[in-house]
Amino acid sequence: MSDAPRTRYTRLTSDDRRAALIDAALACIAEGGIHAFTVDRICAKAGVSRGLIAHHFGSMNALLAAVYAQIYKASLPPQTNILALIDTLFAPALFNRQSLNIWLTLWAEISNNPALRAEHQALYAGYLATVAAALTASAPGLTDPVPLARTLICLIDGLGLQHCIDPATMPAATARQACLDLIAPHLAPRP
Repeated sequence: MSDAPRTRYTRLTSDDRRAALIDAALACIAEGGIHAFTVDRICAKAGVSRGLIAHHFGSMNALLAAVYAQIYKASLPPQTNILALIDTLFAPALFNRQSLNIWLTLWAEISNNPALRAEHQALYAGYLATVAAALTASAPGLTDPVPLARTLICLIDGLGLQHCIDPATMPAATARQACLDLIAPHLAPRP
C-alpha cells in the first residue's frame, strides 16, 4: 500500500459542467471554425464523455445556441452611456481577430440553424434596446433612437468584419472613430 496522498475528485455541478462544455465549444470554434464544433473535439477539450452534451443540452444545435448566448452576453456592455458602450465594444478584449472570428462563424450558421436563429433574435432585441437606451441617454433630443441604433450596430458589425479580413486597414481606433462620427451630430453638447 502506498503512502502517497490520494487525489480527491470533486464532482462538478450541472451548471459548472454546462459552463465547461460551452467554454470547450467556444475554444473549438476559435481554433477551427464551425468544422471544429464536433462532439469528439468538444468532449476531448472538456475532458468529458460524449454523452454529456446530450445530457446537458439535448443536441449539438442547443449547445451551439448556448455558446451564442454566452458570447453575446459576455460582449454586450451594460453601459447606458453611448460613448462608454463604444469604448467597450472596441476594447482589445472584444475587438480582436479571435473573438471576431467566433462571431463570424456563429453568424454564418444563423440562417441554417433554427435554434441559433431564435437565440439570435432574442439577444439582438436586447442589444438593440441597450444601444437605443444608451443613445437616448446621450442624445436627449433624439426622438426615435431605434433607426440610429440599428445603423450603429450594422456599422460596428461591418467594422468587425473588415478587421477580421485585414486588421491593418481597420484598427480599433479607426473603427471607434467611425462610430463616433456617425453619432456625433446627435449627441448633446458637453457643458
